[in-house]
Amino acid sequence: MAGRKPSRGQSPTLVPTESFLPEKLSIPALQEAATACRGCPLYLKATQTVFGEGPARAAIMLVGEQPGDREDLAGKPFVGPAGQLLDQALAEAGLERGRVYVTNAVKHFNFEPRGKFRLHKRPPATSIKACMPWLEAELKVVKPAVVVLLGATAAQAFFGAQFRITRERGKVLKHELAAVMIATLHPSAILRAPDDAAREASRALLVADLKLAARHAKH
Repeated sequence: MAGRKPSRGQSPTLVPTESFLPEKLSIPALQEAATACRGCPLYLKATQTVFGEGPARAAIMLVGEQPGDREDLAGKPFVGPAGQLLDQALAEAGLERGRVYVTNAVKHFNFEPRGKFRLHKRPPATSIKACMPWLEAELKVVKPAVVVLLGATAAQAFFGAQFRITRERGKVLKHELAAVMIATLHPSAILRAPDDAAREASRALLVADLKLAARHAKH
């Protein structure tokens, strides 16, 4: 069975991600096909694949890093604390969550067990590369006018490891996969800010970048 995980002690059999893509691309078809993905080892520990969701012709696509603990359990992107902050920032920018497409560069939760908790662990470059066909397929279906890259991992998935949010945040970037890309802070990074003042300043930057995305989406 394609969906079975190897028994303890067995090595996982990885299969090129492209082989899981459906013949006819649509968001429902991609969501279903991704549940069986074995393109990288992250599927071994994760509860389930967390695929993107939103309108199939959204003007704006938001790309984060990977699902977190809440998302892994719920099977939906951005439903935890970072998702709540994102929803508030979208509203402040005059955007509705239900009218944007939200996804992640990596579709499985990568974590480190710590007692009863599962601590977020940055996904390896191999997993980011393995997940790229899913992201490219989402872009082909949705055809967004603007792609907002939330955090370094999402930005580096498109622009390489040398990309720095601190240098490129808030700029209008060009890429072969989208006419306009805008890199900004990931909501989880804002939540980790050292104090209220820093958190509010970072949040204001996110809202400003979302407003920039909204303006370009109307062009």
